[in-house]
Amino acid sequence: MPASPRPEPSASPQGAPAPRVNLYDTWWTVAAAAVVVSLGLWACAWVSLHVRVDATLHTAALFVHLASLVLGFGAVLSADYQALLWLTGRCTLHDALNAANRLHVPIWAGLAGLVASGVLLHPDLGSPLTRVKLGLVLALTLNGLQAGLLGRRMAGQRTATVGGRLLGWATGTALVSQICWWGAVAIGFRNSQR
Repeated sequence: MPASPRPEPSASPQGAPAPRVNLYDTWWTVAAAAVVVSLGLWACAWVSLHVRVDATLHTAALFVHLASLVLGFGAVLSADYQALLWLTGRCTLHDALNAANRLHVPIWAGLAGLVASGVLLHPDLGSPLTRVKLGLVLALTLNGLQAGLLGRRMAGQRTATVGGRLLGWATGTALVSQICWWGAVAIGFRNSQR
């Protein structure tokens, strides 16, 4: 059976296709996504206070939590390694950006899995360490959103060299990412020892 033709994009009054708005088009779209994500994380924290989980579901949630950590943080480390290869001249900027783009799905899937399974692990929201961890998760998520805009700007470079401003932005993004991931892992490990 032949495939049906793709629908044509909606046209503007002048007959030209209407422009499609993407997440990483502008700071406004990233800011809108940041508001939505922040509300979502707040809702997850609220749900964690009201959900009761039996031992079997808790064990399953812990497994998903650990698997999501491996998936998300492993992909982040791989993306940062590609950036390091580019900085040391062992690959091109194009190669490093392509590798990072391919890792967006596992990074976001890992982070989403961590948040979703964390709801079922009954976090102690009264604990200062847990609150710091939630702050790190929020900062990590917001950092990830703006990193998409950074990646788009770097991909738009006409030359193989990156200016100091973009390089500083990329370095800051990588540092925030590493601090948030390692901080959340350390707090999660500490909380599991209680």
